[in-house]
Amino acid sequence: MASENNFQYNGHIKHRHLTLGLFGFGCVGQGLYHVLDETQGIKAEIKKICVKNRNKTRTLPEDIFTYDKEDVLNDPAIDVIVELIDDANAAFEIVKTALQNGKAVVTANKKMLAEHLEEIYLLQQRYGKPVLYEGAVCGSIPIIRNLEEYYDNDLLTGIEGIFNGSTNYILTKVFEEKKSYEVALQQAQALGFAESDPSLDVKGYDPKFKLAIAIAHTFGVFVKPENIINIGIDRISDLDLKFAYDNHYAIKLVARAFKIQNRVFGFVAPQFIESTHPLYAVRNEYNAVQLESAFAEKQLFVGKGAGSYPTGSAVLSDISALTYDYRYEYKKLHQSGNLQFSNHLVVEAFVSFEKGVNISISDFEQFESGYASHGKQYMVGKVTLLKLHEWSLLEGIGIILAPGATFAPQTEINRDKIPALVES
Repeated sequence: MASENNFQYNGHIKHRHLTLGLFGFGCVGQGLYHVLDETQGIKAEIKKICVKNRNKTRTLPEDIFTYDKEDVLNDPAIDVIVELIDDANAAFEIVKTALQNGKAVVTANKKMLAEHLEEIYLLQQRYGKPVLYEGAVCGSIPIIRNLEEYYDNDLLTGIEGIFNGSTNYILTKVFEEKKSYEVALQQAQALGFAESDPSLDVKGYDPKFKLAIAIAHTFGVFVKPENIINIGIDRISDLDLKFAYDNHYAIKLVARAFKIQNRVFGFVAPQFIESTHPLYAVRNEYNAVQLESAFAEKQLFVGKGAGSYPTGSAVLSDISALTYDYRYEYKKLHQSGNLQFSNHLVVEAFVSFEKGVNISISDFEQFESGYASHGKQYMVGKVTLLKLHEWSLLEGIGIILAPGATFAPQTEINRDKIPALVES
């Protein structure tokens, strides 16, 4: 049966027309405006755009802009709020108020979603309006919709991939064009793939936020981002690069989560990748997501993860879905049983550090090898994820997961050694 907002036409549901209120007109907002303007099949129009800077020169007529959020949130003619601003705290207030006012929401703010996803889920249930956010995770790759629909009953065991286009672009330039890390970063910033403050990308926070969202739709577990360990690419050294060159490896910043028995593990860290690995050939600003399940085994999704048009197209897809009243059902929440998120994991890693840093063989669960070169020391072996987290907070220590690294739950835990990082 068609909803009250749609009607039957020659046996088909005719999608309703949507009036949009847009918050933010930066890179993604402008991308959305252009793809919406060029797309004929979606019945939606932007009525008002709320922006902060009154003095910025813009290409659209002045009367479409407002500087008062109430002009958008309280307009009864606006059906959908599209939130595309940088401020995560302000974004959450916009989303919350929009739902309370009976408006659907589309957002691409991964930090805001990761920090408030469980509350946003409960707000959707309370007010009966959906929040869609395909553009928040891996740009143009429709991964959330696939996790919700295609994999709704499959037994997913793992998700991993390249969740950040900026770092992948930097690493591509470093490996393929032999640029220094600093030059590659500057080039990524010039192209708009990395921010002027690139720490969210290169330190692994951005892919961590996306991973937190993906875990909810993959395993039905809400986990706060502060409980997910992230190790970035900002400490990769020339010796690390030489080791990769000599052994025909690439280095990728990999976000991953997987299920072992009744526990879900998830973290972000750079890793040496063999040339036969599916992620090896993913270049520049492209993202990749590989899912593993009991029935479908491994499937790989690849698409652009940075830039105005890729993310704008994902936001447009969510708007299109709202024209036929689509919403996430969060089916995995009802299937997860007693799954718990945990960081008690043993991983295989290369650890490099300057002389004088207090790292010893006894810190490893299983020590494999070690050597010294050009004033640096290297140790390779299996070590707890919590120990890696502890080291990642110290200066002068580099961490890269081993190629083909194996992972195993930590069975014996010395509680005195655990950093102040809690499980959700």
